[in-house]
Amino acid sequence: MSTFDISGIVQSLYTARHSWRQAQSGANEPGGREFPSRDALAAIIGSLKGVLFPMRLGPPELRQESEDFHVAHALDAALHGLLKQVRRELKYNAALTRATSSDIDADALAAVRSFAAELPAIRRLLDSDVLAAYQGDPAARSVDEVLLCYPGVLAMIHYRLGHALYALGLPLLARIVSELAHGATGIDIHPGASIGAGFFIDHGTGVVIGETAVIGQRVRVYQAVTLGAKRFPTDADGKLQKGLPRHPVVEDDVVIYAGATILGRITLGKGAVIGGNVWLTHDVPPGGRIAQAESRSGAFANGIASA
Repeated sequence: MSTFDISGIVQSLYTARHSWRQAQSGANEPGGREFPSRDALAAIIGSLKGVLFPMRLGPPELRQESEDFHVAHALDAALHGLLKQVRRELKYNAALTRATSSDIDADALAAVRSFAAELPAIRRLLDSDVLAAYQGDPAARSVDEVLLCYPGVLAMIHYRLGHALYALGLPLLARIVSELAHGATGIDIHPGASIGAGFFIDHGTGVVIGETAVIGQRVRVYQAVTLGAKRFPTDADGKLQKGLPRHPVVEDDVVIYAGATILGRITLGKGAVIGGNVWLTHDVPPGGRIAQAESRSGAFANGIASA
């Protein structure tokens, strides 16, 4: 007699899968899995980090005189690996929409070529992020320390790469890339967000930045900051409406301190400072200062209410 009822469990799992696929109008996959691979993308992004910063995030034995050779070899391998994953997403999208006219191989190649062409600009943006972290943190001893150690910089590397994929119409790949950083750092940046140069996340754990957030240049945020949605509109059938602007707009040179929760399509004007633990659902003018009210002997004094 078998120790476990393997056959019965297998049959029950089949029934559960079949019911789910029927409910979601999913197609059978007789040819094998066609989803992008999280593990493959992790390896590709790891290689691209070494392409972007070869002497810091590349192989430890690398010497500067062979830097270009390494970059060329690693980039070629990473782009070919990415091409395979892009094809998988495009095939998945075509199956969902039942599209038949698109040339998936040509579209995938064009997307990866466009992504590759963006890498120098991504490197320059990341240089501005690293410099912002170094200049904004008195504990930072060098830009190398910032690049090698700071979780906010790791999250921004993933975000910048993921955002490029998102802009090319590859949201599933982009989201996987961002979620790899989320799992490693506790920083959750949706790849659809728009973030300008010189962005610094100090400490970082618990930071959440939503899909339609727009962030200007030289913005600094601290741990546990949320740039989220205030409400989720539904259509006539009660289903959530996708893609609506629902997250904050943060203009240049804004500072948001730890624990602040900022919700809805509001605007934080240039140079505004948002204090710690503030709950904010209204616009702040340029140069505005918002602080949590202070409690003294049971009364509020010397504070500015935030919302």
